[in-house]
This record gives sequence, structure tokens and C-alpha cells, in this order.
Amino acid sequence: MNQNKSIAIVIVLGFALILGLFSVYTVNERQKAILLRLGEIEKSEIEPGLHFKIPFINNVRKFDSRILTMDAEPETFLTAEKKNVVVDAFVKWQITDAAEFFTSMGGDERLANVRLSQIIKNGLRDEFGKRTIQEVVSGERAEIMDILVTSADKQVEEFGMDVVDLRIKRIDLKGDISEAIYRRMEAERTRVANDLRSLGAEEAERIRADADRQRTVILAEAYREAEQLRGEGDATAAKTYATAFEKDPEFYALYRSLGAYRSSFRSKNDMLVIEPDADFFRYFADPKGTAK
Repeated sequence: MNQNKSIAIVIVLGFALILGLFSVYTVNERQKAILLRLGEIEKSEIEPGLHFKIPFINNVRKFDSRILTMDAEPETFLTAEKKNVVVDAFVKWQITDAAEFFTSMGGDERLANVRLSQIIKNGLRDEFGKRTIQEVVSGERAEIMDILVTSADKQVEEFGMDVVDLRIKRIDLKGDISEAIYRRMEAERTRVANDLRSLGAEEAERIRADADRQRTVILAEAYREAEQLRGEGDATAAKTYATAFEKDPEFYALYRSLGAYRSSFRSKNDMLVIEPDADFFRYFADPKGTAK
């Protein structure tokens, strides 16, 4: 009898323990939670901490309240030029209203990512269709992202979600378009390079012509100064010679004749046909120059 009573007490205590475990739940700071009563929302916006519920009647659904990432698959879009571009983007979003999120998405993050992905794709298609390749690649890329964040945030607000940010990771062109653009860019760069070479050659010719002109001017001025100095030197020398020779004209005549003899008979093969009594031999036989 006592044994049966002990077993009954253990069973009751076990049931009470299980009932107690099913009567409490916790919500941490990284979560949002809603309390359901037979599948209907009884309470939302539950604060973090320890809470109580009615077992088997109440149910608790918890959701991640941190910023989540939806990495969309690369998609092909048409630009205003009817050119295909492959766009790879990702979205940062967050659950702001757990009750709305549960009602609209069934609390399924995967379903929320699918819906958000479709919204972003539609927005990218609209924005890329209004712009050229040049504008979407560099000119208005930041503007496109801002527009999409604002638009998507309004659309998902009714789902209890908030779009925090959107980033376009990369924009690629199809193979044939990329090749055509690269050829056009190469031709453009080649044209610019040729223009720069032409300007450089023109500048080089101008500098070379200026240098040649300066060289000619410098040489002409140097030659003029040299001739002037040479003339002045010759004049000074002539004046000096004249002054010296005036002191002894006979010696000057002898000196000039000796110089003529030296120049005329430098080699044994030199020959001079002249009369012996010519004035050339005036000092040849007589140093005083009196002989004929």
C-alpha cells in the first residue's frame, strides 16, 4: 500500500514538473516572440526575459530580431539601350513587427526571402530599364540603390519587415557586349593616345626649331664677336709690326726675305725658276741687300 502511494506521488511530481516546464519560456535579446492561444495571436512584442504560459493552450513563436541577409541570385536585366547586363545584389533586412511577420509570412524566413527577392528583382528591372550601361555601371549606381531601398522598404512594411540596406555587388555584361565595349574602349584609348603623341611630336618640333634658332643666333653672334676680336687683333698686330719695322726697314726687308727663302726651299725637291739677279735673291748673296 505504501509502495503504491509512493509511486503515485512520484507520478504526480513528475507530471507537475513537466507541467511546470511547459508553463515557462524565455526570450533573449536577439529574438522577437509572440504568444499564441490555439493558433491565434494573444500577445506580441514580448520583452526579453522569463515568461509564463498555459501549457497545451498557449504556444510561443520566436523570430530572429537581428539584421538578416538575403543574397539574391544574379539576374539578367535590359538597359535603356536594350543591352543585357547581369546584376548580383544582396539585401539587409530585419523583422520589425513579429505579429505582422507571422500573419503575412507564417513566420517563415525562407518565404520572406523569396518575396523580398521578387520585390528587388522588379525594382532592379524598372530602374535598369530607364538607364544606359554607362549610367548603371558608374554614373547612377548609388542613386539606384537608394531608390530601391526606399521602394522595397515601403512594400515590405505591411509584412512586419524593414529593408535596412541594399548593395549591388557587381554588374557584368554578356560576352558579346563586353567584347564590343572593350573594343570601343580600346579604340577610344588608342585615339586619345594618338592625339597625345601628335601633341607631343608638335611640341618636340617646336622645341627643336627654337633650339636650332637659338643655336644659329648664338653661333652667329660668336662668329661676329670672334671676327671682331680677330680684326682688332690683326689691327693691333699690324700696328705693332708697323711700329717695329719703321725703326729698321732694312732689317724688316731681310726678315721677310729669309721667311720667303724658308718657305720656298722646304724640301730638296723644291725648284724655283727665276733669274739670278732678280730682286728675290737680293739678300741671298749679300746680307746687306746691295748685290744684284
